[in-house]
Amino acid sequence: MLISFKFNNFCSFNVESEFSMEASNSKVKTRYPDNYTSTDVDYDLLKTAVIVGENAGGKSNFIGSLKFLKSLVDFNSQVQSVGAYVNASSFLTEKDPEQRFEICFISEKKHIYKYCLGIDSYGITSEGLYKQSKRKGTFSCLFSVIRDKSGKYEKKEGKASELGTALKNSNNSYGLFISKLALLGNADAIETTGWFKNILLPGTVPEDQDGNPAGRDEDIKIMKDPRFVDIFRMVDYSICSIEVDNDKPYGKSLIIRRDAEGNEIRRELQQDSTGVREFFAWAVQIFRVVYENRVVFADEMDRVLNPILSDRVVAFVNGEEHKGQFIFSTHNVLHLNLKTYMKEQIYFVTKSKDSLTSELYSLADFPEVRYETAKVYEFYMKGILGGTAFE
Repeated sequence: MLISFKFNNFCSFNVESEFSMEASNSKVKTRYPDNYTSTDVDYDLLKTAVIVGENAGGKSNFIGSLKFLKSLVDFNSQVQSVGAYVNASSFLTEKDPEQRFEICFISEKKHIYKYCLGIDSYGITSEGLYKQSKRKGTFSCLFSVIRDKSGKYEKKEGKASELGTALKNSNNSYGLFISKLALLGNADAIETTGWFKNILLPGTVPEDQDGNPAGRDEDIKIMKDPRFVDIFRMVDYSICSIEVDNDKPYGKSLIIRRDAEGNEIRRELQQDSTGVREFFAWAVQIFRVVYENRVVFADEMDRVLNPILSDRVVAFVNGEEHKGQFIFSTHNVLHLNLKTYMKEQIYFVTKSKDSLTSELYSLADFPEVRYETAKVYEFYMKGILGGTAFE
């Protein structure tokens, strides 16, 4: 499960931004018993969170920063900042701006890790992995490396015995040190890279993967699970079953409905409504959250879904026992209510009129917003909470 994520200097963001999935540490948490999971390592982590903001405000850039970090772990390719992803204003003060990422999570084996990475156009500037036993415990350094002025990497601290081998011939930008340590058999590095590859899913909608048989087969396996139909039916309760097409599951699969007289109506998915087609894809990801304990970031999942369906999805994810998490960006301001969410579950992204840079913050940063009297929707529409377009 994701605990927190910090990043700096990515696209429209040029100051350190932090996103946390820790539940409130106050008594208000007892009002929302289904909204969080209590872990064995003393973290209470949210199951869902919503990110609201204007068009072009930076919501997609936030999710993109996670997607970019994951891509560096997933593919053993060149590790360096990409010009298009570096905040433009940072070049005004720095010749070669550094991008920084820090992510904290609980692995599948219930270990707490914090992974830190700094990169510039040349390659890795710093990288480190840290481990914690319990929420209030101290993080111990497993490995930490920095790049000196000559471009060579040196050990800063850490106890990973494989680090010496990884440092040899590492004066280039190919492959993260965490990936090299995993290949050398370091257990903590294997757990960390495994979490990135198998658990974290930022902003990805499944598609008909003709060129990726393995990914397509994984999706089809989910679609054929009876529990998937229960999720998909939230879009239309007349749907009674699905016949999945193994070659084109997102186009040729048959959606079968039954009317009040028991007559069956069969229609290919590609001929159905836009809302049904899109929710079919998102239902795969919702399945992964609840039944595979995945951490899914959905970019505008409910852009074509009505508010009632969006509420059904959130209620379903919150109502089931699991260790997955579902975070989604939206323009649907009806999510701004403190009956469904605690303040820690609502985030805003807003863009500065003067600097054209984005800022990410939580409703919990506004102590004056009280659960008993707050009308979050009205505050937002009046621009009090930010996240609304400027003139």
